[in-house]
Amino acid sequence: MTTSRLVSFLRGPTSSPASAARRDPRQPQRLSFPQAAGEGMRRVSVACSSTGGEGEGMTYKGAGVDIDAGTELVRRIRKMAPGIGGFGGLYPFGDHYLVAGTDGVGTKLKLAFETGIHDTIGIDLVAMSVNDIVTSGAEPMFFLDYYATSKLDVDLAEKVVKGIVDGCQQSDCVLLGGETAEMPDFYAEGEYDLSGFAVGKVKKDKVIDGKNIVKGDILIGLPSSGVHSNGFSLARRVLGKSGLSLGDQLPRNDGLTTTVGEALMAPTVIYVKQVLEIISKGGVKGLAHITGGGFTDNIPRVFPSGLGAKIFTGSWEVLPVFKWLQQVGNIDDAEMLRTFNMGIGMVLVVSREAADRIIEETHGSNPVYRIGEVIEGEGVHYV
Repeated sequence: MTTSRLVSFLRGPTSSPASAARRDPRQPQRLSFPQAAGEGMRRVSVACSSTGGEGEGMTYKGAGVDIDAGTELVRRIRKMAPGIGGFGGLYPFGDHYLVAGTDGVGTKLKLAFETGIHDTIGIDLVAMSVNDIVTSGAEPMFFLDYYATSKLDVDLAEKVVKGIVDGCQQSDCVLLGGETAEMPDFYAEGEYDLSGFAVGKVKKDKVIDGKNIVKGDILIGLPSSGVHSNGFSLARRVLGKSGLSLGDQLPRNDGLTTTVGEALMAPTVIYVKQVLEIISKGGVKGLAHITGGGFTDNIPRVFPSGLGAKIFTGSWEVLPVFKWLQQVGNIDDAEMLRTFNMGIGMVLVVSREAADRIIEETHGSNPVYRIGEVIEGEGVHYV
């Protein structure tokens, strides 16, 4: 597929029999996404190979990832370790809490192997943990990594670690140490696995825990760079269906083009400095890192019981990569919003006064969007 044909495909529906079938009135109606100017943690992060789900209307579960099964596991673990469930685990230490988080980058690694892009995957690794712990208002202090492979390729490993160092610099923390494991016959040739661990600190009287969130508070969204590090089992399935190669072209919102591989491998935004600056000015009551589970599962994690969110789906800029994924995979809106970040990687719950100030003060390379508000009734509702 040429670049011009692809741009046309993304900007308007086709008239093929397949697309006509997708408009069958018996199918669920799909919204459009227009462009617009003190507790522990336990999160299930599943990284599965793509299996099943060959029919129209692709799903994350059909690609091998069952979010509901992960939620059930967390419910069972809570019986053994009550108090878990936040984005980071809080440990009292003098007049501070130490806040810890751990994560990996999932099957995005598969695309790193295919594209040969290894120098930014370490940024993803750091981002997934430091973005979690900053939701408590914590300043990251140090990071540890785990790199495992069947046969150590020193040059390749150096590229990965260079990305980890870059991620630590972006989040003002120190790469304190880690583990390199060489395990013959355990991984395919040329492949490796990664995990990371971040620790930060926050004063006990400065912890952000969502307890004072009330009806009428505003949701502010910080833009993502793309898919970040979640949903790749489904994204890879869509890529296979599309017939495109990783070197084919996709449009960007600025009118330029990028390759499919570059769009999918765009490193996860590290929000630490921007978020801490906003927090320092007051009015931030809760934060949600939009990772596995998307808007639907992550935003409610910061709300007190009885409160939910109303999201205005046309209020931010949806990146072309998400429109492409949805159209090629015929993925319905509910599935998109529970799998991908849809262009918003971090959500802040703030007072109305703070929202006005944040939007007024934010400009240039760090835009923000007013994407919704807190309402009575649990769950996330899209309008």
